[in-house]
Amino acid sequence: MAKAERQPREREESEFIEKLVAVNRVAKVVKGGRRFGFAALVVIGDGKGRVGTGHSKAKEVPDAIRKATDQAKRSMMRIPLRDGRTLHHDVKGHFGAGKVILRAAPMGTGIIAGGPMRAVFECLGVQDVVAKVTGSNNPYNMVNSTLEALKYMQSPRQVAARRGKKVSDVVAQREGTKAGEAAASDEE
Repeated sequence: MAKAERQPREREESEFIEKLVAVNRVAKVVKGGRRFGFAALVVIGDGKGRVGTGHSKAKEVPDAIRKATDQAKRSMMRIPLRDGRTLHHDVKGHFGAGKVILRAAPMGTGIIAGGPMRAVFECLGVQDVVAKVTGSNNPYNMVNSTLEALKYMQSPRQVAARRGKKVSDVVAQREGTKAGEAAASDEE
């Protein structure tokens, strides 16, 4: 009976990619000395465009990780991806003193990003991206500023709906600048 109960839980955990970004020991000074607790920062995603983050504290590390994971599952959001592998456009984001710049990259580039940002991209399912942190390199600020930047990501479908145009017109404009440059270089 216990084996049957465990299988659904294992299947549930396997559908999400979980990354433990940081564990911090925190102390509370009381009359008898110090009481130690642990703070955990977790990023979770499905590898197909959904990602969430959670931060929680507890007396033991496994409890802190479990609570942070539950919080991350509740805070998941969908991010539009280009071809399921990179970003649609370059974007900047900031949270607190942390500032990030995220750039779309051609196929084969890989994830060029620092530790906490790398965890966000791996959970999100991004395979090609170039990212730079300017400002605070605190893991909490890095993760939150990356998610703030990703909130501003828009797909051509969203842009076309907002402008009242066809998706092909929006994509043609994006690709048109590259095609125009190539035609100009061919004439020379």
